[in-house]
Amino acid sequence: MRLGRGALFVLLASSVLGLALPARGAAHEIPASVVVHAFAKPDGQRLQLLVRVPLASMRDVVFPLYGPGYLDLAAVEPLLPSLAKLWIADYVAVFENDRRLGAPRVAATRVSLPSDPSFVAYESALAHLSSMPLARDTELVLEQAMLDVHLEYTIASERSDFAIEPALAHLGIRTSTVLRFLPPNGAERIYTYTGDPGLVRLDPRWHHAALQFVKLGFLHILDGIDHLLFLLCLVIPFRRVRPLVLIVTSFTVAHSITLIASVLGLAPSALWFPPLIELLIALSILYTACENMIGPKLERRWVIAFAFGLVHGFGFSFALRESLQFAGSHLATSLVTFNVGVELGQLHVILLAIPVLNAVFRRAAAAEKAVTIVLCALVAHTAWHWVSTRAGELRQYRFTWPAFDLVLLASALRWLALALILAGAVWLLFLLYARIGGERGAPAAAGQQPFGG
Repeated sequence: MRLGRGALFVLLASSVLGLALPARGAAHEIPASVVVHAFAKPDGQRLQLLVRVPLASMRDVVFPLYGPGYLDLAAVEPLLPSLAKLWIADYVAVFENDRRLGAPRVAATRVSLPSDPSFVAYESALAHLSSMPLARDTELVLEQAMLDVHLEYTIASERSDFAIEPALAHLGIRTSTVLRFLPPNGAERIYTYTGDPGLVRLDPRWHHAALQFVKLGFLHILDGIDHLLFLLCLVIPFRRVRPLVLIVTSFTVAHSITLIASVLGLAPSALWFPPLIELLIALSILYTACENMIGPKLERRWVIAFAFGLVHGFGFSFALRESLQFAGSHLATSLVTFNVGVELGQLHVILLAIPVLNAVFRRAAAAEKAVTIVLCALVAHTAWHWVSTRAGELRQYRFTWPAFDLVLLASALRWLALALILAGAVWLLFLLYARIGGERGAPAAAGQQPFGG
């Protein structure tokens, strides 16, 4: 079909006008980084939940704009309650005494400036949400606008046990949340996490904390490939219960001591310390794998397990520190039960590894040592790669000697107390070694046949 000159002129003019006129709306992609601020406060028959999120995290929405890209606040305000429900309220589950509460009422919504300081405290955030909205002529671009939301849940009592499951990770590629819980009587609790944390008990009872940290310790072992490889190296040459009792006990006692000491603040707080521990963990795997290829002996292996257990304990503490915020007031319970979970995870791995390894070695009985060398060489190759990578990361940090003052003296005294505890633990393990090995000849015999089934 051919167009006349008049039609071509109209088409060209409309195209030019379309490019010249300012855009009336804008859709956008998922933000790379989103920070959510929230307050939860039970108050009488209501639980108040205040949330601040970037408005740009509401995707698949064409926001009305004017001029060079400013939000048309008069047209945006009617959309806010629906956005609060679809993007926030529908993704938050609140529980009272383990019973999920019904859908909340959207009590208030508003757009705020990025410089607004209201969410530094609950009272100022609540007052801000009930104050006058921004002036309609405020020049605010979408990427800088904040959405403040006030949700109200009906509850039976403000003294109930509350839990929340905030699934707000969908707001950004990386979503970080700062959640503050204000109980009726008691200090404010602050929870900081990335992504979706699952069910968060805002004021947990001791048995809630115990179950949570047993699970956390168990899963930490299963998720940590470096800890699993170290356990595998411990098991490969001693695939019998009797020698493994001493080795695993030695490793357990050592990492329990440094885990608790680290959580209680005895570990260095310098930035270089975590990468140093990660490097030492890789070295422990490399050393143990190489020793397996030579031929380990029981009287040496349990000492090595104890020494490297001290290192792995600091590694466990790094995972535990981030989760202690969910322990409430039950720090001691959480420490003990996390360690119990770690031990259960280790026992689970060992009980699975022993029959599998025995089955493999029975099929290659004539070349048992060769199979051991091949398996350990593969582990050593992986560990060497980790050593190289983690050494490069450690070199990025600068070590500085601490100042000689009273703080250093107090720290030295605490480390001296820890050293005495370690000495007592080693003495008890020597007694266990003597009991298991019996006479001096018994452990030697065990060491002469480290590859026996």
